[in-house]
Formats: sequence, C-alpha cells, structure tokens
Amino acid sequence: MSLTEMFRTAARRPRRRIAAAAVLAAAASVLAPAPAQAAPVCGAVGAAAPVEVAHVPDWVESIAVDRRGRMFATAYYTGRVYRIDAPGSAPVPITGNIGANGGIVVRPDGRLLVGTGNDLVHSTTGDLFPVSRLLQVDPDTGGVSTYASGLGGIDGVALAPDGTVYTTTIGGRHIGRVTPDGRVDPAWARVPQANGIAVSPDGSEVYVVQTTVAPGLYRIPVGDPANPRRWLSASPLDSLALPDGLTLDSRGRPLIATHTAGQIWRVEDGALCAVQSGLHLSTQVTYGQGREGFSAGRLYRAGVDGRIHEVPAGADPAAG
Repeated sequence: MSLTEMFRTAARRPRRRIAAAAVLAAAASVLAPAPAQAAPVCGAVGAAAPVEVAHVPDWVESIAVDRRGRMFATAYYTGRVYRIDAPGSAPVPITGNIGANGGIVVRPDGRLLVGTGNDLVHSTTGDLFPVSRLLQVDPDTGGVSTYASGLGGIDGVALAPDGTVYTTTIGGRHIGRVTPDGRVDPAWARVPQANGIAVSPDGSEVYVVQTTVAPGLYRIPVGDPANPRRWLSASPLDSLALPDGLTLDSRGRPLIATHTAGQIWRVEDGALCAVQSGLHLSTQVTYGQGREGFSAGRLYRAGVDGRIHEVPAGADPAAG
C-alpha cells in the first residue's frame, strides 16, 4: 500500500478530514526533495506562476475537460462528480455520492467515464476480487449508468483512440481493459503499484506510472501486454516523490503530477524534467479543449486540497 493510500484511509471519515490533510501536508514538507535533488528544469519553460482557477470542496482525484471547455472532477471523499463551466466559476456537483473516487475521461460523444472502488479495500483486493464498476455519467443531467463491471479498484482511467478503456489499481498489479463491444479483462497487463495511465496518440502503447517502491514509467505494447517495458525511472533522490496522474501533450510526451516532490514532470529526450515546481500534493494534470472555458493549449493541475491551478509553464498551443 502506498503512502498516499495510507493517508486516504486515515481520512475516510468526515471528522478526520482536516487532521488527515494536515498530516499529509506535513509529510509532503518532510519528504519533498530539496530543489537541488529534484528533477531538473525542462528546457524553454515559461516563468509565469501557477494561477488558481477553481476550488472544489473535496480531495480532487482526477480532472478532464470536454470539447466545450467544461472541466469535470471526481471527489475522493464524497464520491461526487463536479462540473466547472469556466475558470473562476463555482464547481457544481452533477451527481450525488456514486463512488466516483477514481479517474475520469470524456468520451467522444461527450459522456463521462469515471472509476469507482479507489479505496483501501478494493484497491488492495482488486487483483483477487475485481468487483469495481466503471460508470458512465451524462455531463448535463448527471444521469448515471454502469459502463462496465468486474474491474479492480479503479484509480486511473485512460481512453484509446479506438474507444478501448484501460484502468489501473494502485494497490495491486493488474491493468484492466474494456473493449468497445463491452468485453472486460481485469488483468490485461501487470505493472506494480500502477497509478496514472494514458494511451499513446496512435493507440499502440499504454503508458503507466508506478507510484511507489521504484517510481517510474512503463510502456505496455497493446499487441504484447504480457511484456510491459520499463521506460523511465525516477532518480534515487526522487524515490518518495509519489508520481500520480498522467496526461500527454501535443507531441505525445507524458506529463506526470507528483505529490511530495511538488513538481510536474515531463518526459524529454528520454529523461524526466520539471515543467513546474512548488505544487505539492498534486493528483492529476490535463489540457483544456475548445476555444472557451478551460480552453485548448492550457495545462491544468488538481490537488488533494481541492484547488485547481492553471500552469502557464506547461502551456502547449497545439494541445487539446
């Protein structure tokens, strides 16, 4: 079980939220690498500081943006899905507690897919007892239906160009797969302590973050899932960085949110570098879409404290 999961478990009851958040923040300050030890700064990054653009009253586990520039967030404690229409707008819960405490993606038809079971019980037993569901949510009405079931506790969710969905379970090893025709394989591939997940632009590889023990990034060939390939490893000095959520820029380069390192990493020339520092307890990063709201080319970051920031240093005009 990762350090993040331990703190999540301590925070399960509402009366413990404030105390758990304080403990996690303290841990971040103790475990975060000193600047000289962290990943080096990426080349040609901007100097503008992150700007807070929204604040969800919960631990934000994951965020995604639709083609209309609306952001959607999953709330870890309350299991809700929130919609934020534009930077500066108040987050609006579009569902009740549906157990939406995992990843979130937007389908081409605009509907949302959200993961459930991202908790101590389901994440640590998911490999043996895959009973968690992937839910489909209408972004306008909040209507909920089951898209797929029989998966391990779902932390990360990724959508491939052909409509295939991939999921991770942080407390186990299994990578789940749901094909467009509804076939579910809860153990399609195996990566230890799998967390953030994304699919290469051509759909040929699945990228998976390993959060603890030996943090790094894997590439899984879609045609050969039995042989995941370790792509990059964090430096020994970043062994407690707790990398989490994952997205891709317009060039297909992974960007990774980290908890204790306080950095957003990017893969450049076969190595990890920092796009941004000073954003501790980050859970996910994503690019905007469309011309309005959370618009294309802008990078957004969410965190344990519910705060969502635009990160100008990660701007990519061609993304989204």
